[in-house]
Amino acid sequence: MKIGMNLLLWNGFIDESHFPLLAELKKTGYDGVEIPLFGGDAAHYKKLRKQLDQEGLECTTVTVLDEKTSAISPDAAIRQASGERLKWAIEMNGILGSGSMCGPFHSPLAVFTGSGPTEDEKKRAAEVLRPAAEFAQQHKVTLCIEYLNRFECYFLTTAKDARALVKSVDHPNFKTMYDTFHAHIEEKNQGSAIKTVADVMGHVHISENDRGTPGTGQVHWDTAFKALREVGYDGWFVIEAFGRALPDLAAATRVWRDLFPSPSEVYTQGIQFIRNKWAETARK
Repeated sequence: MKIGMNLLLWNGFIDESHFPLLAELKKTGYDGVEIPLFGGDAAHYKKLRKQLDQEGLECTTVTVLDEKTSAISPDAAIRQASGERLKWAIEMNGILGSGSMCGPFHSPLAVFTGSGPTEDEKKRAAEVLRPAAEFAQQHKVTLCIEYLNRFECYFLTTAKDARALVKSVDHPNFKTMYDTFHAHIEEKNQGSAIKTVADVMGHVHISENDRGTPGTGQVHWDTAFKALREVGYDGWFVIEAFGRALPDLAAATRVWRDLFPSPSEVYTQGIQFIRNKWAETARK
């Protein structure tokens, strides 16, 4: 088990100004950080990789698609742009030494049609994501697609549907991930949802029901950690919390108020919370 911190809490583009933060997270006990891949070039990520290595931190990454790069678009040119965008992100993973890229890279955030996903959309997604997974394999990266709650997207919103998409793509470098926040909204039971995706799960986000400090809200944490133990999960636990530092992301995720007194509370209390819960499940 490794513990990481998603850097979207601070910014969507990590540069030299965030290097002191990397050192602080390492000092706090983190094994790695989750790097947002929203822009930048190879030279930038080589520099960031050098700093991560200097601090002794590993990394995973997170990326998204927009309306111009949607994998489910009926427009073939947009789907082609989706594939190119994913290739760029995968290449940046290779530079960073990341073995896992997660996120809802299937459809744009907060864009709705007024109905649920169609069979054509599911087919288009698989046709875009299968070659992306093949490309990811060449760079030793596993793609971990994320399902969101129904207020943020309509295409992929449950563990059951996420598992079906993985099976449709049918590639060893394409898996799904589990996010306690989205599951708290969409699933009947955290444990059952985890077991639904157990054989195709490659990543876990630890996120409170209000996106604040893990352990301070209503997520059924005991059930979630117990199930993760039972299915033999031993990968990344990455804390994902959102503030108002990024107006566009805050709007997309509906963060209208401060959910914690300071980011330091999130990452200091959050890591201890994960360690304590994981240890408790080992004793039961």
